[in-house]
Amino acid sequence: MTKLSTQEVARKAGIGRATLERWLSSGGLRGPKTVRFGKSEFRDWTDRDVKRVVKFKQENYRKGRGRKPKPKR
Repeated sequence: MTKLSTQEVARKAGIGRATLERWLSSGGLRGPKTVRFGKSEFRDWTDRDVKRVVKFKQENYRKGRGRKPKPKR
């Protein structure tokens, strides 16, 4: 189980780091627990987390058009 940075996870998922951070801050996607190292906080991502990000992307994101429209009732 390898530990990945947020930048590496975003690259593997095919999105920008800012997009991934936005998804995490909005609560749409739950990230891994943060680890404190001195005064800084880091996320330790795993391969399993990458799969969750890719799945979230497939369900909620369209390249070039942003978010998928909500289904009509």
